[in-house]
Amino acid sequence: MQDVFNFSAGPATMPKAVLEKAQQELLNWQNLHTSVMEVSHRGEAFMKMVAEAEQNLRKLYHVPDNYKILFLQGGARGQFAAIPMNLLGKNQKALYLTSGHWSKLAAQEARLFANLDEIDLLEQGKDTLQVGQLDFSDIASKYDYVHYCPNETISGVEIFDVPNVGNTVLVADMSSCILSRQIDISKFGMIYAGAQKNLGPSGITLVIIREDLLTQTEQSKIPSIWNYTVQANRDSMINTPPTFAWYLCGLVFEHWLAQGGLPAIEVQNKEKALLLYTYLDESDFYHNNVAVENRSEMNVTFTTGDSELDKCFVAEAQEHGLLALKGHKVQGGMRASIYNAMPLSGVVALVTFMEYFANTHKK
Repeated sequence: MQDVFNFSAGPATMPKAVLEKAQQELLNWQNLHTSVMEVSHRGEAFMKMVAEAEQNLRKLYHVPDNYKILFLQGGARGQFAAIPMNLLGKNQKALYLTSGHWSKLAAQEARLFANLDEIDLLEQGKDTLQVGQLDFSDIASKYDYVHYCPNETISGVEIFDVPNVGNTVLVADMSSCILSRQIDISKFGMIYAGAQKNLGPSGITLVIIREDLLTQTEQSKIPSIWNYTVQANRDSMINTPPTFAWYLCGLVFEHWLAQGGLPAIEVQNKEKALLLYTYLDESDFYHNNVAVENRSEMNVTFTTGDSELDKCFVAEAQEHGLLALKGHKVQGGMRASIYNAMPLSGVVALVTFMEYFANTHKK
């Protein structure tokens, strides 16, 4: 049977070992002769599981003790609204640094709840997408928080340096780069990410927030489902959580710890990205329009320059077991999402097909 590699931007491919373990435990979890989906989320077995998941994530990501970890619902989009509700303070104003589709949507949603300024990080007048300067220490004190997106899934732009915002709270939407490499979490007031790319399945959202930012009370006007203080005080369980998704995230954390943690993950991710970008740079058939220093290691975008040929590429790739390579409708072209669970062999198979397709369709 032909190997199949899923390059979807999310829901994305998951570690095969994790899926196999979930399959084995599906009907008899923890020797309870029932599925994890059927037990009480407040029962002893489930509570022990979520405690272990949190501890494994803390160990894997080196989360400091003064940060709370929340497992919420509503996706990253839900946090677009929750962030201004929770983090606006004495200034009653926020700064949004935009670098693509998702950071702009975050700003658009936040405007429903907050007064904000927006700065486009992408330098204008160039053939390639490139991020400009990241030092905002001279203006950041005017704002309660500064928000940005380190990895834009659609365009394949990644920001590797952390913006300098002085002592102002820095918030990052890390949905597409969470756990892909080690970061200094102490530089952030809050990190959030939808699970469906590097953490687990869709339906659950990770929030890592510094404890001193949990200043709202349960009597505030923030709806309880979006209130970080309420959620933290109730272990992310003010309502029934997505139990199966939480369980799978726990298996993912356990799996990556066993594989060597983030140092090993980072090496593998760099190797995969280097292989694909090297081929693109050497090709006169495909094109990538992101500056080298801002090329995403998670989402590699490319095109032939011909929209009809791009459609042909996607269709033929699928016939060869290379799935979900169609670019986002906003961007067009192709996109290969090579998250943690994508093996190197998948990228090798993609490059091999790309060479075959180019040789077959060159004029």
